[in-house]
Amino acid sequence: MEIKSAEFVMSNSDVSKCPKNTIPEYAFIGRSNVGKSSLINMLTNRKSLAKTSGRPGKTQLINHFIINKNWYLVDLPGYGYAKVSKSAKKTFQKFITQYFSLREQLVSAFVLVDIRHKPQPIDLEFMQWLGENGIPFSIIFTKADKLKPKAIEKHVADYKAIMLEAWEEMPNYFITSSSKDIGKDAVLEYIHSLNKNMRLD
Repeated sequence: MEIKSAEFVMSNSDVSKCPKNTIPEYAFIGRSNVGKSSLINMLTNRKSLAKTSGRPGKTQLINHFIINKNWYLVDLPGYGYAKVSKSAKKTFQKFITQYFSLREQLVSAFVLVDIRHKPQPIDLEFMQWLGENGIPFSIIFTKADKLKPKAIEKHVADYKAIMLEAWEEMPNYFITSSSKDIGKDAVLEYIHSLNKNMRLD
């Protein structure tokens, strides 16, 4: 799939104020320092569609971007490590939960995980919550350029081993690097295939 247009639509913290149309949505979420904004910019061929920052926790709202005029890319606040107050963090978690629970337009979530690190409880717990609530998702392993191929294989294998303790099968996953454009085509083709099933692309 070729990204021909990518435009910011709105930001808010109230799920009821999200776009009212039935255009399908794909939500991107992960820990606050996982490289989410960089990944979004890579996927859309835009250097600053999503704001990147050296300070984790920059995204604090539900951000909608319309892609190719026919699907939404949704940038959600990160979880964990963000240097914000406890009350602010509780607010984030509330509307993130509401988004996933109430947003009927959501086709799939993408949970971003830094491939350099061992499986983190916060990521595993969040994916478990998605599974328990019947929300389709894929894992996007980020920052693959920081590891050698053998190390990438080992880290993915470690993830599989832990997830298969609770899951019947490993969720769909992608290996990516925003700085090297690794995994871009695979993620976009996956979205294209889902849109195609809905006769959108």
